[in-house]
Amino acid sequence: MFVPHPLNGERVRRPAVSGRYLSEDERSRIADLRREKLSIRKIAAELGRSPSTISREIRRNCNPDVSPRHPAYYRPFAAHKRAETRRRRPKPRRIHGTPELRDFIQKHLDKRWSPEQIAHVLRRQFPGRPDMHVSHETIYRALYAQARDGVWREISRRLRTGRCMRKRRRQPDQRQPRFLHPMTMISQRPAEADDRTVPGHWEGDLIIGAKGRSAIGTLVERSTRYTLLVHLPDGYMPGRMRDALLDTVKALPASLKRSLTWDQGAEMAHHYAFSEASGVPVYFCEPRSPWQRGSNENTNGLLRQYFPKGTDLSRHTREDLEAVATELNNRPRKALDWETPAERLNEALNTDHNHSRVASIC
Repeated sequence: MFVPHPLNGERVRRPAVSGRYLSEDERSRIADLRREKLSIRKIAAELGRSPSTISREIRRNCNPDVSPRHPAYYRPFAAHKRAETRRRRPKPRRIHGTPELRDFIQKHLDKRWSPEQIAHVLRRQFPGRPDMHVSHETIYRALYAQARDGVWREISRRLRTGRCMRKRRRQPDQRQPRFLHPMTMISQRPAEADDRTVPGHWEGDLIIGAKGRSAIGTLVERSTRYTLLVHLPDGYMPGRMRDALLDTVKALPASLKRSLTWDQGAEMAHHYAFSEASGVPVYFCEPRSPWQRGSNENTNGLLRQYFPKGTDLSRHTREDLEAVATELNNRPRKALDWETPAERLNEALNTDHNHSRVASIC
């Protein structure tokens, strides 16, 4: 669309407005039909628009200084000007215009919280303040916009994926079965483990360090998403894996030792000896089916924020692993209705304790 330039009279190109927006002519027609006292639905039918569009237009772009019945309540040219002003782009970003909101988001990004966790906690902590409510998509957009402005290194450190732009998910690595010993498959696991109602069913795996020379074991409880990290300073050969797992689960109460689900990695070649010593039956996933341990796979992704790929994992002490597990277990989770795994585990243990007391009294 061409219009005369206001200063020198030259014709300049102005972007055409999308047809989904009301035009100035349509607004003039709305004003005329209102003076004829037509209903909202009849005006909408006359213009070929939705009644909600007409209702919203009159409500948002009216003259608030007069009553709705006054002829000047809706003035089309003033309404069109208000709409154009509201539509102007780019608009100032909400996060940048609210220092308190920006500082809150920055503080929790420094704690390695995800934008979705931050967005939900904002609504819980500031229920009566809409100015402190943003969606996780708003946070992502603000971060990616800064990445486009040249601070991509800083942004990549703030997001657990390490990315500074959106990227399609990669296909998961295919795993080949390595076991020679008999395995009990996941199809034989108790049904109570599938619906996550009973705590005590765990999923396990390894995160591997540089060149496959080091590893950390990860155990995730299916019901509460509580995480335990297995210290493997001397490698993850089957015998060392067995001993480290036994050392990790020995302090768990019997109610939290119901099952362990693992993939078909060679590190679990001594699974039978582990089950005999710990009383925890081990079940194995089907080949190339990481989704059967979804909670553990997700947790391993979170842990890569602390233990990046391509680094030597053997340098981390047992105390380091305990500190990381504590921080992870005190993050709110969407799957837990924004409670933390630690809170859910305490609830489960307290419930089990109360049931035991009732049973002893009876």
